[in-house]
Amino acid sequence: MKFEGTWHITDMENWDEDYFNMEVQAYIEIDKRGAGDFQFGLVAGQIDGEIVKEGKSEKLEFTWEGRDENDEAFGSGWLKLKDKNELEGKIKFHQGDSSLFTAKRV
Repeated sequence: MKFEGTWHITDMENWDEDYFNMEVQAYIEIDKRGAGDFQFGLVAGQIDGEIVKEGKSEKLEFTWEGRDENDEAFGSGWLKLKDKNELEGKIKFHQGDSSLFTAKRV
């Protein structure tokens, strides 16, 4: 799977680097089935994704559940490769904030 691996988040539209790297280097990790986990700032969760074809390109669309500080949180998102070592994506909280982001393969 093209998305498999660990990716460090390098930029987020709605949160600055001081926040998204607050506890750990912000990351998304995807396995060969499209599942994985992520953390940025005080938000961490598990991803359940699937490949969706859009013409000649592919996206990994996912739902997620986890925690935002000590509160349960869940939402959705997507990942799309810019090249083999960089991706862009979006993460959305159910009925809440969303942010575009970029990440580089570790």
